[in-house]
Amino acid sequence: MWIAEHWKDYEVIDTSKGEKLERWGDYLLVRPDPQVIWDTPKTHRGWRKKNGHYHRSAKGGGEWEFFGLPKQWSIGYEPLNLTFQLKPFSFKHTGLFPEQAVNWDWFSALIKDAGRPVKVLNLFAYTGGATLAAARAGAQVTHVDASRGMVTWARENAAASGLSEAPVRWIVDDCVKFVEREIRRGNRYDAVIMDPPSYGRGPKGEIWKIEDAVFSLVTLCAGLLSEEPLFFLINSYTTGLAPAVLSYMLGVALKKQGGRIFAGEIGLPVTETGLVLPCGASGRWER
Repeated sequence: MWIAEHWKDYEVIDTSKGEKLERWGDYLLVRPDPQVIWDTPKTHRGWRKKNGHYHRSAKGGGEWEFFGLPKQWSIGYEPLNLTFQLKPFSFKHTGLFPEQAVNWDWFSALIKDAGRPVKVLNLFAYTGGATLAAARAGAQVTHVDASRGMVTWARENAAASGLSEAPVRWIVDDCVKFVEREIRRGNRYDAVIMDPPSYGRGPKGEIWKIEDAVFSLVTLCAGLLSEEPLFFLINSYTTGLAPAVLSYMLGVALKKQGGRIFAGEIGLPVTETGLVLPCGASGRWER
């Protein structure tokens, strides 16, 4: 398992009975997590002194309950000198997936060691964690997300990180259609990052289901790679897509590229128990 263990402004303090207690900077949040199927005593005081609690509804969805939590605050990821604006919004999220830091560290090193200009395509780019990490490492980045609000948020994170002038193209578009157009234009990239949702809709209501669509998109993106590609990263939060599935998919789609493929779970350390909370899987290809 790849563990995101270099955070100072974030930690998973404890987990129990379908929930996790987290510290986001100066604030404590309790949020649901489907992986937490164990029932252990909630002895840490943070369970009672939380600043925000997202309650799941039996009918689906849920709602936040706040106890002195600001509408927006920020945390930093010190190893890469990045700053992220956070705010609680729909379906338990805060605008950041901290476990992805382990992937940021990995590809940042590859970009820095390349010794040449690197063009990165980040699809389903959300609020820009991977975009900012790649830009900080010196890459030119094309950031694509179907949500205008998410792209705006990503640009705010760039400004907070001192990367407003970094070479980033901010694109609001359906990811599949954007890739198809880039292929027709003859544009090429040295690296592809994709963080597809399990289920979602495009700007015109297009339905996305990861099991049905992800392999064709990975295959499509293989046609965007330059003559000397550097890496390819795909993330999955869908429990049905095991690391071996991601590995096999990359192996088929990138067979002509050679290189090496790694896949594994990613996780976050839990302070109270010393265990690691699984947070999905990643597949990595590198030359």
